[in-house]
Amino acid sequence: MAVKELLRKEQDGSLSFGNHELAEKAKLEDFKYGGDLMKVKTYKPMTKLEKNGMLVYESVPGTSVYNFVETDGGVTFKVEGSEDAQITVGLQEETDYEVIVGGVSAGVMKTNMGGKLSFNAELSGAAVEVAVKKA
Repeated sequence: MAVKELLRKEQDGSLSFGNHELAEKAKLEDFKYGGDLMKVKTYKPMTKLEKNGMLVYESVPGTSVYNFVETDGGVTFKVEGSEDAQITVGLQEETDYEVIVGGVSAGVMKTNMGGKLSFNAELSGAAVEVAVKKA
C-alpha cells in the first residue's frame, strides 16, 4: 500500500512513513511533528526515519510503516514490505525490551549503548503489527 507522501501525521496523532515500492531513493526533510523535526529516506533497499538527527527507525530492505507511536515504554507500529526485513529502532540506552512481531514474542533484547535494537520481521506483503515494550 505504501505511503505515497513519504511521511504523514495520522488523525490519531501517529506517524506513517516509507514507501518500499520506490525504485529510486526519495526523501522528505524538516517535517514538523510534536515540536521535533523529522526526516525520512525511503526506497526498495532501505527506509529510515530520523528525529532531530537521531535514528528512530531503519529497515533493510525498505518498508512502509503505519501508525508509528513512540512512548517512554517503547514503540508500536504496523509494517509492510515485499520481503522479510531487518528493523532497527532507536530507544533508551542499555534497556531491556520485549519484541512482539505479529502477536508472537521474539523474546527480550537489550539495547546497545546507542539505544539501538535490531530484530527481523517476516513480511509477506500484508502489514504486520510490531510492539517493542520495556521489559
